[in-house]
Amino acid sequence: MPQPEGPELESVRARRVELREQYVREADARPTPPTRGIHHAAFICRDVEETIRFYQELLGFPLVELVENRDYAGSSHFFFDLGNGNLLGFFDFPGHPHPAFDETIGGIQHLALSVDAESFTRLKSVLDEAGIEYLGPDRGVDDSLYIQDPNGLRVEFYRERLGVFLGERLTDA
Repeated sequence: MPQPEGPELESVRARRVELREQYVREADARPTPPTRGIHHAAFICRDVEETIRFYQELLGFPLVELVENRDYAGSSHFFFDLGNGNLLGFFDFPGHPHPAFDETIGGIQHLALSVDAESFTRLKSVLDEAGIEYLGPDRGVDDSLYIQDPNGLRVEFYRERLGVFLGERLTDA
């Protein structure tokens, strides 16, 4: 993906400062969100069993439900427990051509999951043992492991507490 350079880069950076000053409010001036959080994020998979093997058998996220999609006959809808009441859902759509993953407007860049130091170390070992490529420690990023699941979804294991980014608390959670 081409990155801005020179005057264009400076313009982008200046605009970000303007937006931050205009819209980011101090914690005591922020409204209470109208929701309790993310119930589940749902993604499309090519193969149900391959996705289950990857998330449950390799990474250790328990599969907690597998049912028929309520609004697409023949499609499966299934969930993994991510901890803290958060679920990761997937659908398959039999007969759909499933084009390759594409980073585009309205799509997802990656899903970041909070992990503690022990889980981070364990996941890094699991990925190393399985020969799964990642961006992470010793590869450019110290506190994250970025992988791609079998469906092309980019997943980040972020060694940081929920509601914290780059060591700074962003939410009351």
